[in-house]
Amino acid sequence: MNVIEIKNLTKNYGKSRGIENVSFNVEEGEIFGFIGPNGAGKSTTIRTLLSLIYPTSGSAKIFGKDSIKFAPEIKKEIGYLPSEVFYYDNMRVIDLLKYSASFYKKDCSKRIKELAEIMDLDLNKKIDDLSFGNKKKVGIVQGLLHEPKLIILDEPTSGLDPLMQQKFFDLLKEENKKGATILFSSHILSEVQKLCDKVAIIKEGKIIKVEKISTLKEDNYKKFKIETKDVVKKDYFDVKGVNNLEIEDNIVSFLFRGDINLIMKKISSIEISNLWIEEPNLEEIFMHYYENKED
Repeated sequence: MNVIEIKNLTKNYGKSRGIENVSFNVEEGEIFGFIGPNGAGKSTTIRTLLSLIYPTSGSAKIFGKDSIKFAPEIKKEIGYLPSEVFYYDNMRVIDLLKYSASFYKKDCSKRIKELAEIMDLDLNKKIDDLSFGNKKKVGIVQGLLHEPKLIILDEPTSGLDPLMQQKFFDLLKEENKKGATILFSSHILSEVQKLCDKVAIIKEGKIIKVEKISTLKEDNYKKFKIETKDVVKKDYFDVKGVNNLEIEDNIVSFLFRGDINLIMKKISSIEISNLWIEEPNLEEIFMHYYENKED
């Protein structure tokens, strides 16, 4: 079952770019990554999905229901963390969280305490006295306190130190184990690689790839690094499937996708001192898509 279904979602902002014909589905129980640099259209897609802004065309469904028509009903089961959080400065953290919990018509006080402990958040402080990172923690607790079925996170780790990021990822994995579906939007590829099952890559308002992380990493690419005895000219590796070719002195490196026998024959024709073949990280794969993929 799909928890999120986005079909040809378009949002125009006049001359400035929005999103165009964005389509992807998120299955129940998935941790789904949504990646692209700042300004690529991630937040616009999420805000349109949540009917915080209305689409120019296209549609979105959450839990099988139209996200505009059934917005109030759907939102009871969603935890949302926007990329920037703004609060009533004079409120204490606990008062703000209790106020948020009151919308869900259930007692969340035990859960609030649990989450605050995990995230090392002082509930008695005033919002105004919090650092940017601690305000982010308030947003995380606020998004999770009602134990939502769907968690939507827009650049959630900005402001968190590495230790707190890890605690947050562990918390998300626990929520996922309990059955929550997660849409995780980020421009930091290592985060997506650690956490997600599947990923949609967005470029200039358009989706250019939806793929399983495992497929992106294992099936499609190998990362080659070759130490040669003599300097090799670049055109020697002008072979179908070779991408991101770099030659520096006697070190040749590239990503390869295709029949591995072809590239091994090519390598066997030159004198080499050493050879490394490994899985590329998501960053290297992503940059290939982002720079070269125009379809």
